Amino acid sequence: MPALFTAFSVAALTLALPQAVIETSHGAIVVELDEAAAPLSVANFIVHAQAGHFDDGSFYRSVRDDNEREGVVPMNLIQGGHSFDGLAEAEGIAHESTLDTDLSHTRGAISMARDEPGTATTEFFIMIADYPGLDAGPDGRNPDEAGYAVFGEVIEGMDVVERIWMSPTSLDSAPDDFPYPQFLTEPVVIETVRIRNAD
Repeated sequence: MPALFTAFSVAALTLALPQAVIETSHGAIVVELDEAAAPLSVANFIVHAQAGHFDDGSFYRSVRDDNEREGVVPMNLIQGGHSFDGLAEAEGIAHESTLDTDLSHTRGAISMARDEPGTATTEFFIMIADYPGLDAGPDGRNPDEAGYAVFGEVIEGMDVVERIWMSPTSLDSAPDDFPYPQFLTEPVVIETVRIRNAD
């Protein structure tokens, strides 16, 4: 009986985790949001989703081996949200380091994009493959060693993520000061983001 009760409790806890359904022009991506490990990032994402700030946004950037800058181990991911610069009127949230959350940039992880730590607002990225160089620590890709804040993982729709990732990119699509051809020739529209199981 105790074993059955424990299994039931774990299943109930899993069902209670909030989920984000990211509806795109290429299909739906379902993300489970780890509010226990990264409560600030999850709360921020939910607030912006419920306010409609992601609606008519896009996935606009795809980083692959063929368009990564020279001299670094390629990271494979797609980036999206409100815009490349984030929502201008939004306040940045406190950075939740992977050293504190015990999460990592593994395949399917969703993480907050940022400039300086504490500036993340509406921009996020989804990992195509494991890339621990985006975690916090001295071996990380970012010189500040703070890494990026993982706050969940894709549980459905990785085929949609990969389809977006393989979309054509060009330097002509990038902002004027961005020197790598990582921006999608035709951004993939985020039609809406729906939240399930939230309090």
